[in-house]
Amino acid sequence: MTDPKAMNLRFRDPEQRKAIETAAKEAGVSLQQYILSAAYERATAVERKFLAAFEESMARSGEVFAAEPGVSDPAPERRVAEQRARAALEEQGRAA
Repeated sequence: MTDPKAMNLRFRDPEQRKAIETAAKEAGVSLQQYILSAAYERATAVERKFLAAFEESMARSGEVFAAEPGVSDPAPERRVAEQRARAALEEQGRAA
């Protein structure tokens, strides 16, 4: 019976396996730990890159809304007209 905690590591390139084993030995960790750590670091790097891009996007969006307050906050007359139109549509929907 195989150990359920062991990873099944297959490498197509024996040179690649040798390089990774050497790196793991130099780091003083098992091959599995080395590979899992590398995968985790890569995933968190991708996450950090995504979050940085998202924050930039949010900042740009905030700047756009701040630059044109009329777009994000319509004039009171327009707001009232929109509310009346919405109420009229809801009334038609109930009547149908």
